[in-house]
Amino acid sequence: MSNQHPHNSYAPWLLVVGCVIFGMGSLIVKFVPVGGFAIAFWRLAVSMLVFWLLARFFGQRLPASKKARNMALLSGVFLGFDLALWHESIYAVGPGIATLLNSLQIFFLSALGFFWFGEKLGKLQIVSLLIAVSGVALIASPEFGHNQNAVWGFASGIVSGCMLALSMIFIRKTHEAGHAALFPMMMLVSAGGMAAMLLPSLLFDFDQLYPTTCRDIGLILVYGAVMQCFAWGLIAYAVPLLTLSMTGLLLLSEPVAALVIDYFLLNKPINPVQWAGAALTLFAIYLGSLKQKH
Repeated sequence: MSNQHPHNSYAPWLLVVGCVIFGMGSLIVKFVPVGGFAIAFWRLAVSMLVFWLLARFFGQRLPASKKARNMALLSGVFLGFDLALWHESIYAVGPGIATLLNSLQIFFLSALGFFWFGEKLGKLQIVSLLIAVSGVALIASPEFGHNQNAVWGFASGIVSGCMLALSMIFIRKTHEAGHAALFPMMMLVSAGGMAAMLLPSLLFDFDQLYPTTCRDIGLILVYGAVMQCFAWGLIAYAVPLLTLSMTGLLLLSEPVAALVIDYFLLNKPINPVQWAGAALTLFAIYLGSLKQKH
């Protein structure tokens, strides 16, 4: 008799739904006239309020360990820069390519695991990295030929993946430092990101600092509450119920959804060479995920 948890049959669908909703946030970024750093600030502000309300409702308290609290705040700092740079990449090269580049965080996690935690890199991960580099080169070559913002778009997208990996590392450090309930921890992560985004928002996005219409305010509320809280909650719930290989495969639904949105809804020209590069990069990301640890 199978000892599979009864909720496991729903987990793949929950993960896909969470990833697709998460990726659809790029549409809000594209159409709300707020700067990349500023919209990251507002997204994290909304999510901080939501997580605070959830923590109060469920009676969850802040981590008792000061180190755990500091690690969660630091995770938020990196998350803030991840979001801001992902937004900048969306503006420069579109949601599809930006989200694909952000998904390269799996390789930064491997590198951080190797240098920081002494985890060994297997042959599969090295091969997947080489495949990913080839895929990104195929995507980049046509883009650089017609898009003057391509350099910044690719640089900010790749660095956003590094920032996301660092944020995840410090989530791990938070749990190592002491018990941390989910909602208060995510509230601290959001608060750390808000604090980190305040000065860059004032410096770089002063002319596009806040939403000016009811429509834009509503979209930012949706962006913070639905994409940051609801979609991420579905992902966080589903991942522990699945194998690592299945998780790695299904997480690719986010960049795939973003590429489809980019091509069919935003009419971004993506030629066959770039589609081939995207497929190659997705395959590499999946291979790179097979040996990742929780």
